[in-house]
Amino acid sequence: MRIEQQPAYVLHARPYRETSLLLECLTREHGRLGVIARGVRGEKARLRRAQLEPFQSVAMDLLLRGELATLTAVEPVGVPLRMIGDAALASLYLNELVVRLTERQDPFPGLFDVYAKTLVQLATGEPLAWTLRRFERDLLEAIGYGLQLEYDSENGEPLESDGHYRYLVDQGAVRSVASHARAIRGSDLLALQRDQMPDNTGLRALRDLMREIIRFHLGGGELRAWRVLAMTGSRR
Repeated sequence: MRIEQQPAYVLHARPYRETSLLLECLTREHGRLGVIARGVRGEKARLRRAQLEPFQSVAMDLLLRGELATLTAVEPVGVPLRMIGDAALASLYLNELVVRLTERQDPFPGLFDVYAKTLVQLATGEPLAWTLRRFERDLLEAIGYGLQLEYDSENGEPLESDGHYRYLVDQGAVRSVASHARAIRGSDLLALQRDQMPDNTGLRALRDLMREIIRFHLGGGELRAWRVLAMTGSRR
């Protein structure tokens, strides 16, 4: 199948044979694709390696056969985003999340749009911790694992801002005592639902909650980015 002018981002690249790259790409209409970029590492490369850098919006022409696609043409779309410092680490975290939580050739147009928007937010200096929590929330929603953040899953009553809850991944929020190790304030759950940034205590609680939820969907696995962020002393 020929695919032309497909909006895409490169999530990851590794050497493939002598002069090629094997790419993991997020595309708007076809989801995550494994893409072979032939001859981009040689001196007489037909395609320029610089066009395949992460965080650059591109339009790709592809030939899809079986599990892998072959890149036949690529052109940049717009100006490359400049990611530095913590924003660069956070952007790599986005890429790992997408790769680990999606299957190849499973289209999620909403995820593509959320990813593109989040890159811009990171590049323009929006608060990193809150930007990541919003992306995690929207990623889960886009792939069918949306969070229930408005109601007590046991009685159907609206969450109370001054109450405390535990979030059970396969059930939702349930009332809890404040002293429970995994208790989270109702106001923090509602902040995530309403897209209103909580205070620093709430941001830390939401970070821990989202990691617990992501671990569940990884079958108990961990993300490499978490270790990198821990080593750099980041609180993201």
